[in-house]
Amino acid sequence: MREMTELDQELVAQFVGNAHGNLDAVKEMLREHPELLNAVGQEANETAIQASTQTGQRDIAEFLISHGAPVDICTAAMLGDETRVAEFLKQDASLAHAKGSHEYPVLYHAALSGNTRIADLLKQYGGTDGKEFALHAAVLSGNPEMVTWLLANGVSDVNYPNYENKTPLTIALERGYFDIADMLQSEGGLEL
Repeated sequence: MREMTELDQELVAQFVGNAHGNLDAVKEMLREHPELLNAVGQEANETAIQASTQTGQRDIAEFLISHGAPVDICTAAMLGDETRVAEFLKQDASLAHAKGSHEYPVLYHAALSGNTRIADLLKQYGGTDGKEFALHAAVLSGNPEMVTWLLANGVSDVNYPNYENKTPLTIALERGYFDIADMLQSEGGLEL
C-alpha cells in the first residue's frame, strides 16, 4: 500500500498535467479534490495555474482563477490583461524580468497572448529577456503582429531552436501560418 503523501503527489501530478490542456479533466478533478487548486507538483515544481499559463491555456487559467488560483504577472501577460500587467510593473519594476514555470520569461507569456501593448510595457521596464524564445510563442499562437513586434525589437536569431530543435519557421510551416513563414524567411529564417 502506498503512503498517503505518494498518493497525494501522484494526484497532484495528474492534475497539473491535465492543466496543460485538458479542461474537462481539470474541472472534474477540482470538483472531487478542491485541495488540488494550488498544490505544487514536486516533479515539475509547478501548480496547475502555472501549467496552464506556460502552455497558453486561457480557458483553463480562467477556470482556475475563478476558483481562487492566484494571478501573477506571467498569467496576466498570457491572458492579455494589459491593465493588470501595468499594475504589477508599477508596484515592482523588476517583474519585467519575471520568470514563470520552467523559467519561461514573462515576454514569452505576453507573446502567447499576442498583445503587443504588453510587450511594449515590458520593454519600457527593460523586460525584453528571452526574445528568441518568445518568438516561438508568437509563432505557436499564430500571431503575426507579435512576430512583427519581436522582429522589430531585437530578435537576433530567427533560427533559435525550441526544445524539439525546431526553428520558428519550421513551426510556422507545420501549422500552416504562411504569412508568418514569409516574415521569418525574409529575416533569414531556415526550416530545420
